[in-house]
Amino acid sequence: MTVTDIGSRIIKVDHAGEFGAISIYTGQIVMAKLFARDLVPELIEFRSHERGHRAIFAAELNRRGRPRCKSYWLCGSGGLVLGLVTGLLGRSAISATTVAVESVVLRHLEQQLIDLRGIDEAAVLAISAIVMEERLHHDQAASHVAQSSLWSRLLNPVVSSATEAVIWLGMRA
Repeated sequence: MTVTDIGSRIIKVDHAGEFGAISIYTGQIVMAKLFARDLVPELIEFRSHERGHRAIFAAELNRRGRPRCKSYWLCGSGGLVLGLVTGLLGRSAISATTVAVESVVLRHLEQQLIDLRGIDEAAVLAISAIVMEERLHHDQAASHVAQSSLWSRLLNPVVSSATEAVIWLGMRA
């Protein structure tokens, strides 16, 4: 695999991940309208950001002439199920899920920037464009839920592991 192939693979996986995030927020918005109305505006804003992130990665894939990742639909369907289930569990579960997902995503994005800097500047530019908003999602959600809460303790390991697994699978698909 060449250096450009690595950058393209990362962009493909990040693009699929953004579709997963859009789907998580979509499921959570549906349920939050019933169980956590106060979070709906924030979730809509986060989903809007994720749509913008997906568009950044889609444009970069298009520029490179690359198709989307084979895990794209897995990310979307899995994300929707995760969003619906955690939305059903209420405000703390919604926020705990966002913290868990964004913790993994931020760690991967920061490593990607290190790995690609000086090698694939177009990929670095695309990834850099989203980091601040992903951090905002993490920090805002973290302000709604204590790390020691029941939902954080239960959901963090499950959601973090699932997020890592989808990223791992995407990098190999």
